[in-house]
Amino acid sequence: MSTHREQRPAPGGKAKSGKALTFSIITCTWNSEPYLAQSIQSVLEQDYPHVEYIFVDGGSTDGTLERIRRLERPYRLLENVRGGISNAMNEGIRAATGDVIAHLHSDDYYIHPRVLSTVADALQTQERGWLFGRILRDVDGSLLKENFISPRYSHSRLLHANFIPHPATFVRRDWMNRAGGFSTSLKYAMDYDLWLRLAEMGDPVQLDEPLAAFREHQGSLSTRDRLPAFEEDFRVRKSHLGVNPIARAKHYAYYLVRRHRVLQQGVPA
Repeated sequence: MSTHREQRPAPGGKAKSGKALTFSIITCTWNSEPYLAQSIQSVLEQDYPHVEYIFVDGGSTDGTLERIRRLERPYRLLENVRGGISNAMNEGIRAATGDVIAHLHSDDYYIHPRVLSTVADALQTQERGWLFGRILRDVDGSLLKENFISPRYSHSRLLHANFIPHPATFVRRDWMNRAGGFSTSLKYAMDYDLWLRLAEMGDPVQLDEPLAAFREHQGSLSTRDRLPAFEEDFRVRKSHLGVNPIARAKHYAYYLVRRHRVLQQGVPA
C-alpha cells in the first residue's frame, strides 16, 4: 500500500476541555467517479469547520483519484488499499485524528449543510459515545423516505434487527478503537456487528431526522446480494445472543419467517 499525504488541518480542541469536537469523515473509493462529486460536495458544504477529510482508495482507474486531487481544501488520500471494504474502513480509522469518526461512502451524501453541527451539538449535550440518525433513499435522483418505521433504540431491539443506517452514524474515535473497528471476516454485516459491540459499551444518541442519503442502485451490495447479506446478518446476531436457549430459539424462529419472505420476493437461494 502506498500512501499519498496532502496538507492536513490542525487538530481541534478536545471536547472535554470545552472546545469544539473535531470530525474525521472517511470516504472509501474504488472507481467511484459517477457518484463521488455529490458526496464530496455534501461534505464541503457543511457549516461546521472542524473537519478532517480522509479518502481510502482501492486502486481506482476511472478518474476517481484525479477528482480527489482537484480538491481545494486539505485532505488525506490513502492509495492502493486492498483487502475489502472492512479493511479500507479500518485503514481510514487508523489514519483519523478527529474526535468523532463517520464513514460516508462515495455514493452516499449528507442531505443538508447542518449535519455535522447537529451531530456535534447532540453528542456534546448528551455526552454519549456514538450517535445515529435516519437516512433518505436516493432512487434515480429522487429522495424517498425509508420503507420502514425505525423503532426507539434499545439493546434488545437492536439484537432483533439492524435499524441503524451506516451513513448516518457517528462514533467517537476512542469508542471506535475500544470496539475494535470493523471485522474483516464479514462482507455485508460488518456495520451491524460493530453497532452491537458499541451497544455493549453504552447507548447511542438517537436522532429522528434524516442526516444522509443512501443511493440505491444495482451496484449496491445490499441490492445485488440480498440473501447472502441476510444470512450473514443472522450469523452476526446469533454471535451476540449469548447462551440463553429461549432467546436463541425465538431469534431462530424470527429468522426463518424473514428468510421465507426474502425468498418469496424472488431472491434466489
